[in-house]
Amino acid sequence: MAGIEHRQVEADETGMRLDRWFKVHYPGLGFGPLQKLLRSGQIRVDGGRVKSDTRVQPGQVIRIPPMDVDAKKTGPIAGRDLRNASDHELLSRMLLHEDAKVIVLNKPPGIAVQGGSGVNRHIDQMLEAWTSPKGEKPRLVHRLDRDTSGVLVIARTRGAAQKLTAAFRERDTKKTYWALVKGVPRKREDKLSTWLVKEQTPDGDRMRIAKHGEEGADHAISYYKILEQAGQNFAWLQMEPYTGRTHQLRVHAQYIGHPILGDPKYFDDDTNWNFPGGVQNRLHLHARHIDIPHPDGGRLKITAPMPQHMTQSWNLFGFDLDNAGEED
Repeated sequence: MAGIEHRQVEADETGMRLDRWFKVHYPGLGFGPLQKLLRSGQIRVDGGRVKSDTRVQPGQVIRIPPMDVDAKKTGPIAGRDLRNASDHELLSRMLLHEDAKVIVLNKPPGIAVQGGSGVNRHIDQMLEAWTSPKGEKPRLVHRLDRDTSGVLVIARTRGAAQKLTAAFRERDTKKTYWALVKGVPRKREDKLSTWLVKEQTPDGDRMRIAKHGEEGADHAISYYKILEQAGQNFAWLQMEPYTGRTHQLRVHAQYIGHPILGDPKYFDDDTNWNFPGGVQNRLHLHARHIDIPHPDGGRLKITAPMPQHMTQSWNLFGFDLDNAGEED
């Protein structure tokens, strides 16, 4: 048990209730023990007695008596309530960028962005662990499919969320995906323009190509270009969605006859085709790069490393990452 400590209130903790301050810095200290320490005068602010609802100000000094709980170790993003430390740790491992307004994660494949039927753990829920001292939880501003990996942009404040959401809505963003597809498209690069409609299936929602004017159909535009190929068997595509429809790139890959490897919904069943040895049967679609206006001005350009199963496939086929010609 440590001795008496004195800790100064930080600038971003202005106006925080004292009980919330302790929840941030000493999450293991329960409500009852905190009240006892306050009533007995063992916790003081600038030498004076205080109550749990006292509002603290920057520069004030809080007297911390010896306690049986340790102070929380703060990371690059301080959490208000680390009820699930594993969420905090997992988010920290995904972190590509963070500042006062924006968080960018490299989402692993297999983790859903939002909840739904059969989803027990998802990014939106995990972000509770990074709620700010003012009680503001980071906000999603766009989505990735559960099995798609890569760049996921998150707003730290309400104002940032409004600006980032507007940038996606107004298409002032450039999203670049990498995909490994079956076969090699006839055109080295092309624009794909179709109508898509959602249908309910026993395996969940599925998108299909629709006719113009069909009820519920949305226009979807994607661009692709071949970066490299392995004979006539496989191609590494760079894909850019101009619109943001559900499963858009996956459906468009299937539409041109070159579905993405490991896609459980849109990889056409071909009994004469065997999955190549050394390639994992997992979706080979990765949100590689994003170029988006920063809420405070300028542009944010972030690149996400590929997940392990895709790196393994790239190594197997001998694809050269220099062929991507990326600009950061």
